[in-house]
Amino acid sequence: MKELEKLNAGMEYCYADPMLIKRKEQAMAWCREYNDIPEDDYAAQHLQLKKMLGSVGDRVWIARMFNCDCCKNVFIGNCFTGNFNLTILDIREVWIGNNVMIGPNTLISTVGHPLSPAGRRNYMAIAKPVRIGNDVWIGGNVTILPGVTIGNNVVVAAGAVVANDVPDNTLVGGVPAKKIKDIDNDVDL
Repeated sequence: MKELEKLNAGMEYCYADPMLIKRKEQAMAWCREYNDIPEDDYAAQHLQLKKMLGSVGDRVWIARMFNCDCCKNVFIGNCFTGNFNLTILDIREVWIGNNVMIGPNTLISTVGHPLSPAGRRNYMAIAKPVRIGNDVWIGGNVTILPGVTIGNNVVVAAGAVVANDVPDNTLVGGVPAKKIKDIDNDVDL
């Protein structure tokens, strides 16, 4: 199997593969183009996001500096705000629903590396998709780890590290993030 096929099958793969390196270089170029657009040129920003991401809805705004590993694995719904310094390591897919806000300095990662030093020396990795539901607010300085699903109407407190799935209508916080309380849903999802 090729390394990309292993990656997509959820298997351990070598991230030093030339095809994966080329994909990352393309993503870095697209992000550089995006980050060079004047901050008040929302139409150009949206066009660039449509060019570089897997899909992007209406009323989507991402502040500088925005960085991705692939770009084409990011799927964003309508009414999205990504604040300053959003990084999405989208080796695998990242689905973001409607009416989502993400605070500054947040990392969404779909990739991890082996505990084994031999595996790390051989540039091995494994990737798992991330899903974020509708009506989600992710505070600043949050880290979302590979394979996590965040439900609808969720608030993730600033500074949290989300290592496990988060059910609908929940406030979570801490390291690792744990349920703080249930929250009311006052809209139809």
